[in-house]
Amino acid sequence: MFGEQHGKRMGKKVKKEVEPPPKDVFDPLSIESKKAATVVLMLNSPEEEVLAKACDAIYKFASKGDENKVTLLGLGAVEPLFKLVSHEDPLVRRNATMVFGIMASNNDVRKLLRELDVTNSVIARLAPEEDIVVHEFASLCLAHMAVEYTSKVQIFEQGGLEPLIRLLSSPDPDVKKNSVECIYHLVQDFQSRAAVRELNAIPALLELLKSEYPVVQLLALKTFGVISNDRETRIILRENQGLDHLFKILETKEFNDLHVEALAVVANCLEDVDTMQLIQQTGGLKKLLSFAEMSTIPDIQKNAAKAITKAAYDPENRRILHEEEIEKCLVTLLGTDNDGAKAAASQAISAMCESLASKDAFGIQGIPQLVQLLSSENEEVKEGAAIALANLTTASPSNASSHRLLHETAVLRREALRGEEGKRGALWEEAELGRGFGEGVQ
Repeated sequence: MFGEQHGKRMGKKVKKEVEPPPKDVFDPLSIESKKAATVVLMLNSPEEEVLAKACDAIYKFASKGDENKVTLLGLGAVEPLFKLVSHEDPLVRRNATMVFGIMASNNDVRKLLRELDVTNSVIARLAPEEDIVVHEFASLCLAHMAVEYTSKVQIFEQGGLEPLIRLLSSPDPDVKKNSVECIYHLVQDFQSRAAVRELNAIPALLELLKSEYPVVQLLALKTFGVISNDRETRIILRENQGLDHLFKILETKEFNDLHVEALAVVANCLEDVDTMQLIQQTGGLKKLLSFAEMSTIPDIQKNAAKAITKAAYDPENRRILHEEEIEKCLVTLLGTDNDGAKAAASQAISAMCESLASKDAFGIQGIPQLVQLLSSENEEVKEGAAIALANLTTASPSNASSHRLLHETAVLRREALRGEEGKRGALWEEAELGRGFGEGVQ
């Protein structure tokens, strides 16, 4: 029994015949190509695997430099890639979007993308169900394209702003960076500024100020610098404790590369009396003036003076600034080594001269400093000092009677009138004769 069964199990195996493949099926073929032109041709393949690999290879090639992007453009790669951005296969769609993201950095590629009207397809890739990599490169593509006005309009009109604002809260820092950069370009247009406000983007933008990535913080600040020109936005910013965020940045030395942009936003906010009062009450105004005086960064000094100029156009703001001894800060800025800061400080003094109390305060120290600036080689500084002196001496006998001022201005007047600079000569004619010097010295 055992032998019989054993014989059956151990008997010679019969070779099973392998069925030949169907005649209409092509045998698998592996291709290794080192020519971009060959890979571009593969973008028209009906096979998803081929498409995905071709897009991946083109992405790597395009990443190597701008010349390669131009080569791909010349080979006609953009048109088939445009179709693949909306392909039903997720991997093909992802890889094609990655190529678009980096190709769009080239001017000539962007020109063709505008002609093909790709924005709608790229905006569709920002949908929540898409892969985070797709979000990254679709937003990158839009950020590149939003540099040009035509594309700004297309992105706005095709509803791109809302998904971009949603992606400000993405867990991926690259997605955040690309989205806020695109929004920054879009808000250069007033329609987008209003839409950002209506779509409640302010809280999300404020959150970006806490980012651990300086480039994200910087782009958020630059966006605020534009949108805070609108009073309605400034109100929302104040209601969302935006000023607290800005002052935290200004008070942090490690963020000194963000101080210029943060100060620009604060400057816009200071135009509103309610904001000025709030900053004064919380001690922020003293900190701001001290910050401007102590800073050694020319752009910060200049922007601080410009902020004061903007604020000083309002009578109540002038009163508050005078209470905080703004005159001392501006006189300090007149003594800096930077011509831009000197000119801006002179303009701020002119604005503050609408206040008689400020005019008297400037007369003690400001006039000698401004007289010195009349000898500056910088035309903007000279002109700013001239206008400031004209304003300081108007209807102010005590200021106008300064012997040194009269001497220096008379000399400058003669030089200006002799020369070809008729504009400044006329300015001094007005300053000395028509606006107070004659009134001040009898």
